[in-house]
Amino acid sequence: MTDTATMAGLDAATLGDVLRVANSADFDRWQEQIKRTGGCSDPIRLTGATKTIDPATKTVLHTYTTDNEPGGMLRIACGNRRASRCPACAWTYAGDTYHLIRAGLVGDPAKGTPHTIRDHPRVFATLTAPSFGPVHNRTGTRPCRCGLRHPEDAPELGTPLDPDAYDYAGAVLWNNHASELWRYFTIYLRREIAKRAGLTQKDAREQSRVSFGKVTEYQKRGAVHFHAVIRFDGPEGLDDPPPAWATLDLLTDAIRAAAGRVAVDVPAGELPERTLCWGTQLDVLPIGAFGHGEEVTEQAVASYVAKYATKAAETTGTVDRRIGNKEALVLLDVPDHPAG
Repeated sequence: MTDTATMAGLDAATLGDVLRVANSADFDRWQEQIKRTGGCSDPIRLTGATKTIDPATKTVLHTYTTDNEPGGMLRIACGNRRASRCPACAWTYAGDTYHLIRAGLVGDPAKGTPHTIRDHPRVFATLTAPSFGPVHNRTGTRPCRCGLRHPEDAPELGTPLDPDAYDYAGAVLWNNHASELWRYFTIYLRREIAKRAGLTQKDAREQSRVSFGKVTEYQKRGAVHFHAVIRFDGPEGLDDPPPAWATLDLLTDAIRAAAGRVAVDVPAGELPERTLCWGTQLDVLPIGAFGHGEEVTEQAVASYVAKYATKAAETTGTVDRRIGNKEALVLLDVPDHPAG
Protein backbone atom coordinates (compact mmCIF):
# COMPACT_ATOMS: atom_id res chain seq x y z
CA MET A 1 0.00 0.00 0.00
CA THR A 2 2.87 2.40 0.76
CA ASP A 3 6.57 2.29 0.02
CA THR A 4 9.32 2.14 2.65
CA ALA A 5 10.14 5.85 2.46
CA THR A 6 6.50 6.81 3.02
CA MET A 7 6.14 4.42 5.94
CA ALA A 8 9.33 5.79 7.52
CA GLY A 9 7.86 9.29 7.49
CA LEU A 10 4.84 8.29 9.59
CA ASP A 11 4.71 8.67 13.36
CA ALA A 12 4.03 5.60 15.46
CA ALA A 13 0.34 6.35 16.00
CA THR A 14 -0.35 6.97 12.31
CA LEU A 15 1.63 3.89 11.30
CA GLY A 16 -0.40 1.84 13.77
CA ASP A 17 -3.65 3.10 12.21
CA VAL A 18 -2.41 2.33 8.69
CA LEU A 19 -1.47 -1.23 9.62
CA ARG A 20 -4.73 -1.78 11.49
CA VAL A 21 -6.82 -0.68 8.48
CA ALA A 22 -4.67 -2.61 5.98
CA ASN A 23 -5.06 -5.83 7.96
CA SER A 24 -8.77 -5.51 8.67
CA ALA A 25 -11.22 -7.96 7.11
CA ASP A 26 -13.14 -5.19 5.32
CA PHE A 27 -10.06 -3.44 3.90
CA ASP A 28 -11.05 -4.16 0.28
CA ARG A 29 -14.44 -2.50 0.74
CA TRP A 30 -12.82 0.45 2.56
CA GLN A 31 -10.34 0.85 -0.31
CA GLU A 32 -13.20 0.70 -2.83
CA GLN A 33 -14.99 3.53 -1.01
CA ILE A 34 -11.83 5.66 -1.02
CA LYS A 35 -11.35 5.08 -4.76
CA ARG A 36 -14.97 6.06 -5.43
CA THR A 37 -14.44 9.38 -3.65
CA GLY A 38 -11.59 10.13 -6.06
CA GLY A 39 -9.15 10.68 -3.20
CA CYS A 40 -11.37 13.26 -1.46
CA SER A 41 -9.52 14.68 1.57
CA ASP A 42 -12.64 15.20 3.65
CA PRO A 43 -15.33 12.72 2.55
CA ILE A 44 -18.89 12.99 3.85
CA ARG A 45 -19.67 10.06 6.14
CA LEU A 46 -23.22 8.76 5.85
CA THR A 47 -25.00 6.39 8.20
CA GLY A 48 -28.44 4.87 7.86
CA ALA A 49 -30.46 2.46 5.75
CA THR A 50 -32.64 2.37 2.65
CA LYS A 51 -35.41 0.07 1.46
CA THR A 52 -36.82 -0.11 -2.07
CA ILE A 53 -40.41 -1.40 -2.30
CA ASP A 54 -42.50 -2.23 -5.36
CA PRO A 55 -45.48 0.18 -5.07
CA ALA A 56 -47.87 -2.32 -6.65
CA THR A 57 -47.02 -5.52 -4.78
CA LYS A 58 -45.36 -3.98 -1.72
CA THR A 59 -42.54 -6.46 -2.25
CA VAL A 60 -39.17 -5.42 -0.86
CA LEU A 61 -36.88 -5.21 -3.87
CA HIS A 62 -33.69 -4.07 -2.20
CA THR A 63 -32.36 -3.13 1.22
CA TYR A 64 -29.14 -1.44 2.22
CA THR A 65 -27.61 -0.44 5.55
CA THR A 66 -24.33 1.18 6.44
CA ASP A 67 -24.04 -1.21 9.40
CA ASN A 68 -22.15 -3.57 7.11
CA GLU A 69 -19.75 -0.91 5.80
CA PRO A 70 -16.23 -0.32 7.22
CA GLY A 71 -16.65 1.71 10.38
CA GLY A 72 -20.43 1.55 9.94
CA MET A 73 -20.47 4.38 7.41
CA LEU A 74 -20.55 5.10 3.67
CA ARG A 75 -18.03 7.66 2.40
CA ILE A 76 -18.85 9.95 -0.53
CA ALA A 77 -16.85 12.83 -2.02
CA CYS A 78 -17.38 16.23 -0.39
CA GLY A 79 -17.62 17.95 -3.79
CA ASN A 80 -15.96 21.14 -2.48
CA ARG A 81 -14.73 23.27 -5.40
CA ARG A 82 -11.98 25.02 -3.40
CA ALA A 83 -8.51 23.61 -3.96
CA SER A 84 -7.47 24.77 -0.49
CA ARG A 85 -10.11 22.54 1.11
CA CYS A 86 -10.06 19.46 -1.12
CA PRO A 87 -7.57 19.26 -3.99
CA ALA A 88 -9.14 16.10 -5.41
CA CYS A 89 -12.71 17.40 -5.64
CA ALA A 90 -11.46 20.81 -6.84
CA TRP A 91 -9.54 19.06 -9.63
CA THR A 92 -12.74 17.36 -10.75
CA TYR A 93 -14.65 20.65 -10.56
CA ALA A 94 -11.97 22.45 -12.59
CA GLY A 95 -12.05 19.73 -15.24
CA ASP A 96 -15.83 19.93 -15.51
CA THR A 97 -15.63 23.72 -15.76
CA TYR A 98 -12.99 23.56 -18.49
CA HIS A 99 -15.07 21.24 -20.66
CA LEU A 100 -18.24 23.25 -20.06
CA ILE A 101 -16.63 26.55 -21.10
CA ARG A 102 -14.76 24.97 -23.98
CA ALA A 103 -17.93 23.35 -25.30
CA GLY A 104 -19.55 26.79 -25.29
CA LEU A 105 -16.73 28.12 -27.45
CA VAL A 106 -15.80 25.35 -29.88
CA GLY A 107 -18.94 23.22 -29.76
CA ASP A 108 -19.54 19.69 -28.57
CA PRO A 109 -22.50 17.87 -30.16
CA ALA A 110 -22.37 15.24 -27.41
CA LYS A 111 -23.23 18.03 -24.95
CA GLY A 112 -25.82 19.56 -27.24
CA THR A 113 -23.58 22.36 -28.53
CA PRO A 114 -23.06 22.52 -32.33
CA HIS A 115 -19.64 23.32 -33.79
CA THR A 116 -21.22 26.33 -35.55
CA ILE A 117 -21.08 28.07 -32.16
CA ARG A 118 -17.53 29.05 -33.18
CA ASP A 119 -19.00 31.47 -35.70
CA HIS A 120 -20.87 33.45 -33.03
CA PRO A 121 -19.24 36.71 -31.85
CA ARG A 122 -17.68 36.14 -28.42
CA VAL A 123 -15.30 38.05 -26.16
CA PHE A 124 -13.37 37.57 -22.94
CA ALA A 125 -14.10 40.57 -20.72
CA THR A 126 -12.44 41.53 -17.44
CA LEU A 127 -14.22 43.97 -15.12
CA THR A 128 -12.23 45.21 -12.15
CA ALA A 129 -12.68 47.09 -8.90
CA PRO A 130 -11.71 50.76 -8.55
CA SER A 131 -8.68 51.90 -6.58
CA PHE A 132 -8.99 52.10 -2.81
CA GLY A 133 -5.49 53.47 -2.42
CA PRO A 134 -2.00 52.79 -3.83
CA VAL A 135 -0.62 49.30 -3.14
CA HIS A 136 2.72 47.55 -3.60
CA ASN A 137 2.80 45.89 -7.00
CA ARG A 138 5.03 44.57 -9.75
CA THR A 139 5.41 46.82 -12.78
CA GLY A 140 7.78 44.88 -15.01
CA THR A 141 11.12 46.62 -15.41
CA ARG A 142 10.05 49.66 -13.43
CA PRO A 143 10.18 49.65 -9.62
CA CYS A 144 7.09 49.82 -7.45
CA ARG A 145 6.04 53.24 -6.19
CA CYS A 146 7.83 52.38 -2.98
CA GLY A 147 11.09 52.34 -4.97
CA LEU A 148 11.69 48.57 -4.83
CA ARG A 149 11.36 45.84 -7.44
CA HIS A 150 9.33 43.19 -5.66
CA PRO A 151 9.84 39.49 -6.40
CA GLU A 152 6.77 37.51 -7.42
CA ASP A 153 6.31 35.96 -3.97
CA ALA A 154 6.91 39.14 -1.94
CA PRO A 155 4.47 39.22 1.01
CA GLU A 156 3.95 42.98 0.68
CA LEU A 157 2.44 42.69 -2.82
CA GLY A 158 -1.12 44.01 -2.79
CA THR A 159 -0.73 45.71 0.59
CA PRO A 160 -1.22 49.50 0.90
CA LEU A 161 1.67 51.92 0.61
CA ASP A 162 -0.10 53.90 3.34
CA PRO A 163 -2.39 51.65 5.43
CA ASP A 164 -3.80 54.61 7.36
CA ALA A 165 -5.06 56.25 4.15
CA TYR A 166 -6.32 53.06 2.48
CA ASP A 167 -10.09 52.90 1.99
CA TYR A 168 -10.72 49.57 3.74
CA ALA A 169 -14.42 50.34 4.20
CA GLY A 170 -14.79 50.94 0.46
CA ALA A 171 -12.98 47.71 -0.39
CA VAL A 172 -15.22 45.67 1.91
CA LEU A 173 -18.38 47.33 0.60
CA TRP A 174 -17.28 46.84 -3.00
CA ASN A 175 -16.68 43.12 -2.52
CA ASN A 176 -19.99 42.80 -0.71
CA HIS A 177 -21.89 44.47 -3.57
CA ALA A 178 -19.88 43.04 -6.47
CA SER A 179 -22.64 40.61 -7.42
CA GLU A 180 -25.08 43.52 -7.61
CA LEU A 181 -22.68 45.43 -9.86
CA TRP A 182 -22.57 42.41 -12.15
CA ARG A 183 -26.38 42.16 -12.19
CA TYR A 184 -26.73 45.78 -13.24
CA PHE A 185 -24.03 45.29 -15.85
CA THR A 186 -26.02 42.50 -17.54
CA ILE A 187 -29.14 44.69 -17.52
CA TYR A 188 -27.38 47.70 -19.03
CA LEU A 189 -25.57 45.53 -21.56
CA ARG A 190 -28.83 44.41 -23.13
CA ARG A 191 -30.00 48.02 -23.24
CA GLU A 192 -26.78 49.18 -24.89
CA ILE A 193 -26.99 46.39 -27.44
CA ALA A 194 -30.53 47.41 -28.40
CA LYS A 195 -29.49 51.06 -28.60
CA ARG A 196 -26.60 50.32 -30.98
CA ALA A 197 -28.76 48.05 -33.12
CA GLY A 198 -31.39 50.78 -33.45
CA LEU A 199 -34.01 48.49 -31.88
CA THR A 200 -36.30 48.50 -28.89
CA GLN A 201 -35.19 46.20 -26.08
CA LYS A 202 -38.11 43.91 -26.87
CA ASP A 203 -37.12 43.64 -30.53
CA ALA A 204 -33.48 43.06 -29.63
CA ARG A 205 -34.47 40.21 -27.28
CA GLU A 206 -36.65 38.66 -29.98
CA GLN A 207 -33.79 38.73 -32.48
CA SER A 208 -30.81 37.77 -30.33
CA ARG A 209 -29.65 36.27 -27.08
CA VAL A 210 -26.62 37.14 -24.93
CA SER A 211 -24.95 34.27 -23.07
CA PHE A 212 -22.54 34.61 -20.12
CA GLY A 213 -19.99 32.44 -18.38
CA LYS A 214 -18.03 34.12 -15.60
CA VAL A 215 -15.62 33.48 -12.78
CA THR A 216 -14.59 35.68 -9.85
CA GLU A 217 -10.91 36.20 -9.06
CA TYR A 218 -9.39 37.82 -5.99
CA GLN A 219 -6.57 40.22 -6.75
CA LYS A 220 -3.59 40.43 -4.41
CA ARG A 221 -5.05 43.56 -2.85
CA GLY A 222 -8.13 41.55 -1.85
CA ALA A 223 -10.64 43.11 -4.26
CA VAL A 224 -12.58 40.79 -6.54
CA HIS A 225 -12.83 41.19 -10.28
CA PHE A 226 -14.78 39.27 -12.88
CA HIS A 227 -13.62 37.40 -15.96
CA ALA A 228 -16.51 36.71 -18.31
CA VAL A 229 -17.09 34.93 -21.59
CA ILE A 230 -19.84 36.88 -23.37
CA ARG A 231 -21.34 35.50 -26.57
CA PHE A 232 -23.99 36.54 -29.08
CA ASP A 233 -26.51 33.85 -30.07
CA GLY A 234 -29.65 33.84 -32.16
CA PRO A 235 -33.07 34.05 -30.47
CA GLU A 236 -33.37 30.23 -30.29
CA GLY A 237 -30.01 29.83 -28.59
CA LEU A 238 -26.99 27.70 -29.45
CA ASP A 239 -28.24 26.27 -32.74
CA ASP A 240 -29.40 29.65 -34.02
CA PRO A 241 -26.93 32.08 -35.65
CA PRO A 242 -27.10 35.67 -34.39
CA PRO A 243 -28.59 38.35 -36.68
CA ALA A 244 -26.34 40.27 -39.05
CA TRP A 245 -26.33 43.37 -36.81
CA ALA A 246 -24.99 41.36 -33.81
CA THR A 247 -21.32 41.92 -34.60
CA LEU A 248 -18.18 41.64 -32.50
CA ASP A 249 -17.64 45.41 -32.64
CA LEU A 250 -21.19 46.12 -31.50
CA LEU A 251 -20.81 43.69 -28.59
CA THR A 252 -17.48 45.22 -27.56
CA ASP A 253 -18.82 48.78 -27.66
CA ALA A 254 -21.95 47.78 -25.73
CA ILE A 255 -19.88 46.10 -22.99
CA ARG A 256 -17.74 49.20 -22.48
CA ALA A 257 -20.78 51.49 -22.40
CA ALA A 258 -22.69 49.23 -20.00
CA ALA A 259 -19.77 48.96 -17.59
CA GLY A 260 -19.49 52.75 -17.53
CA ARG A 261 -23.18 53.15 -16.64
CA VAL A 262 -23.24 50.84 -13.62
CA ALA A 263 -23.60 52.50 -10.25
CA VAL A 264 -24.79 50.94 -6.98
CA ASP A 265 -25.77 53.31 -4.19
CA VAL A 266 -24.98 52.18 -0.65
CA PRO A 267 -27.25 54.01 1.82
CA ALA A 268 -25.78 55.74 4.84
CA GLY A 269 -25.55 53.74 8.05
CA GLU A 270 -22.52 53.38 10.24
CA LEU A 271 -20.61 54.64 7.18
CA PRO A 272 -21.41 57.63 4.93
CA GLU A 273 -23.48 57.04 1.81
CA ARG A 274 -21.42 56.16 -1.24
CA THR A 275 -21.78 55.04 -4.85
CA LEU A 276 -19.92 51.97 -6.08
CA CYS A 277 -18.78 51.61 -9.71
CA TRP A 278 -16.51 49.43 -11.79
CA GLY A 279 -12.84 50.35 -12.00
CA THR A 280 -11.37 52.11 -15.00
CA GLN A 281 -9.41 49.02 -16.07
CA LEU A 282 -11.68 47.15 -18.49
CA ASP A 283 -10.42 44.58 -20.98
CA VAL A 284 -12.61 43.25 -23.80
CA LEU A 285 -10.71 40.82 -26.01
CA PRO A 286 -12.10 38.81 -28.93
CA ILE A 287 -11.79 35.04 -28.54
CA GLY A 288 -10.18 33.35 -31.54
CA ALA A 289 -9.88 29.77 -32.68
CA PHE A 290 -6.87 27.77 -31.55
CA GLY A 291 -3.98 27.86 -33.99
CA HIS A 292 -5.04 30.97 -35.87
CA GLY A 293 -2.55 33.27 -34.16
CA GLU A 294 -5.04 35.02 -31.87
CA GLU A 295 -3.83 36.34 -28.54
CA VAL A 296 -6.79 34.87 -26.63
CA THR A 297 -7.76 31.38 -27.76
CA GLU A 298 -10.68 29.16 -26.82
CA GLN A 299 -8.47 26.74 -24.91
CA ALA A 300 -6.72 29.54 -23.05
CA VAL A 301 -10.02 31.06 -21.93
CA ALA A 302 -11.43 27.70 -20.82
CA SER A 303 -8.24 26.94 -18.87
CA TYR A 304 -8.22 30.36 -17.21
CA VAL A 305 -11.84 30.14 -16.09
CA ALA A 306 -11.32 26.58 -14.81
CA LYS A 307 -8.23 27.64 -12.87
CA TYR A 308 -9.94 30.41 -10.94
CA ALA A 309 -13.16 28.47 -10.42
CA THR A 310 -11.34 26.57 -7.63
CA LYS A 311 -9.76 29.58 -5.91
CA ALA A 312 -11.21 32.16 -3.55
CA ALA A 313 -10.17 34.61 -0.84
CA GLU A 314 -7.42 32.33 0.47
CA THR A 315 -5.24 33.48 -2.45
CA THR A 316 -4.94 36.89 -0.74
CA GLY A 317 -3.53 35.47 2.49
CA THR A 318 -6.79 35.16 4.38
CA VAL A 319 -8.75 32.00 5.23
CA ASP A 320 -11.17 30.02 3.09
CA ARG A 321 -14.00 29.77 5.59
CA ARG A 322 -16.33 31.95 7.65
CA ILE A 323 -14.87 33.62 10.73
CA GLY A 324 -17.10 34.27 13.70
CA ASN A 325 -15.13 37.05 15.40
CA LYS A 326 -12.01 39.19 15.11
CA GLU A 327 -10.17 37.12 17.72
CA ALA A 328 -10.17 34.22 15.24
CA LEU A 329 -8.12 36.35 12.83
CA VAL A 330 -5.37 36.56 15.44
CA LEU A 331 -5.46 32.84 16.21
CA LEU A 332 -5.33 32.01 12.49
CA ASP A 333 -2.41 34.45 12.00
CA VAL A 334 -4.15 36.33 9.18
CA PRO A 335 -1.93 39.20 7.87
CA ASP A 336 -2.97 42.78 8.64
CA HIS A 337 -4.13 43.73 5.14
CA PRO A 338 -6.65 40.91 4.46
CA ALA A 339 -7.75 41.14 8.09
CA GLY A 340 -8.75 44.73 7.29
